[in-house]
Amino acid sequence: QGLCDYVILGHSERRQLFGETDEAINRKVKAAFSHSLRPILCVGETLEQREAGRAGAVVAQQLREDLSELHDITGLLVAYEPVWAIGTGQAATPEIAAEIMGGTVQASLTALFGAAADDVPVLYGGSVNAENVGSYLRLGAIHGALVGGASLQADQFLRIIQETATAKL
Repeated sequence: QGLCDYVILGHSERRQLFGETDEAINRKVKAAFSHSLRPILCVGETLEQREAGRAGAVVAQQLREDLSELHDITGLLVAYEPVWAIGTGQAATPEIAAEIMGGTVQASLTALFGAAADDVPVLYGGSVNAENVGSYLRLGAIHGALVGGASLQADQFLRIIQETATAKL
């Protein structure tokens, strides 16, 4: 094994601040696989897209474009990170997250890759903290969390780990 096993691709801040396109993300996903890295592909909608009723369509399009021309997705993880929740302290409700993750993400992956989609862990990554992580993980559609700012404080991150262990029991 090398120094790194996973790589986060398509994070909302890269999309927003650096204008990273789905085409560029697709190239990076392919490069990750070709270098034996497990890509954690981030997808999610803006507040404007959600309010316009387009959240599912936006996420489905990101998945189609970001995973275009791939035939084997073994090792892929997908993280749903609603852009409007990143760094705001305003997390999506577990029901909203489950709707996108268990519905849109899973349906899109199945349409693209068939039964292989069942082996893709789906993570939630929108303002995750020790107080809310358990409510996400108790839903069957969510397999884990992509923790951002809360991971910068050791005590908070430890509490998230403890809550995760409890929620998974």
